[in-house]
Amino acid sequence: MTSNTLSYDVAVIGLGAMGSAALYQLAKRGAKVVGIDRFAPPHDRGSTHGETRITRQAIGEGSFYVPLALRAHEIWKELEADTGESLLVEAGCLIIAPKNASTDRRARTSFLMRTREAAEQYGIRHEIIDAAEIRHRYPQFAATDAEIGYFEPGGGYVRPEACVNAQLTRAAQLGAAIHLGTIVESVGQKGDGVTVTTSEGTFLAGQVIVSVGAWAPALLGRPFDKLLEPRRQMMHWFGVEENKKRDWERGPVFIWPHGSGNENDDFFYGFPSLAGMGAIKTADEHGETVDPNDIRREVSEQESKTMYERHVAGRLNGVRPGRLKAVTCLYTVTPDSAFLIDRHPAFERILIVSPCSGHGFKHSPAIGEAAAEIVTEGQSKIDLSAFAFSRFGEKANGP
Repeated sequence: MTSNTLSYDVAVIGLGAMGSAALYQLAKRGAKVVGIDRFAPPHDRGSTHGETRITRQAIGEGSFYVPLALRAHEIWKELEADTGESLLVEAGCLIIAPKNASTDRRARTSFLMRTREAAEQYGIRHEIIDAAEIRHRYPQFAATDAEIGYFEPGGGYVRPEACVNAQLTRAAQLGAAIHLGTIVESVGQKGDGVTVTTSEGTFLAGQVIVSVGAWAPALLGRPFDKLLEPRRQMMHWFGVEENKKRDWERGPVFIWPHGSGNENDDFFYGFPSLAGMGAIKTADEHGETVDPNDIRREVSEQESKTMYERHVAGRLNGVRPGRLKAVTCLYTVTPDSAFLIDRHPAFERILIVSPCSGHGFKHSPAIGEAAAEIVTEGQSKIDLSAFAFSRFGEKANGP
């Protein structure tokens, strides 16, 4: 790009899950829009990679998420029709948990029962099954008689890299400008516009959507550097024994709370074996706080061994202890683990989107649509009040 300043209706900073969705939705509406990213999405430097991401329609973290999840499934299917890509796989979602469990898990207390309540509230197909039925249908899961299952046939997984690529491709086809390998150095509002200063020059925009995930604290400064915590997470792939490959290939995604509520042993989740892989992917959400520009990307053998011993052993049948591979990703966590989707408290032309605490990808196309509605129409059709900045109260004004 030249040193000349370019002007747009909207600039979208960060083109991962939320940013690519917002860029696509804005281009679809005919806005003059530019997307900017320090890398070249889809990539493995942030929060949007790893072959699969769980999707569910009834959301145990809070029923206020459900409209986003339902709309997201509609948008994935629309994109599939437009692009011919396979993005959403409704393999089913199984939650296994102790009967009447009420362990305090931050945003996931009484997770199975709250998921059931959300399903009943919104008329989402589901069933509650006992341990014997879990073992009968899905012999890969060693559920104990003290546990029950919630099964949702409309759940499953989405393919994150394909989803991001599809939305960026459609956005470009619809006229969006995209600048990759471009680091945003500052964002500042003055009057009726926002200046975006980058490593490649300056952009002017009527409004800006900031969806940079783990880079948000550094870019936005106070108070966001006190509210948003980037964390290193790990995903592990373990081999499947030959006599269990068919079970794992035909199975659902799963979420399994089983611990005391301590983040070290709280719960884990995983996916069916993708065709021809002979392996399953699994992960927990125990991760240390990191600087996204200085993160240890390698996963040690000991870290994978700990994952296997803490979660997999005794619960997942036919899964070998030796990992096949492991990778890291980044979560950006708010104090209550809920999303942050709101205008900047000091700059009404800057919309903050995407610190999603690790459970945002399944909602991302609907969040992108909502963000596009906010900056073009003034508000979104889906109620986003649960994700407002104001909920942080004194935490947002701390030293």
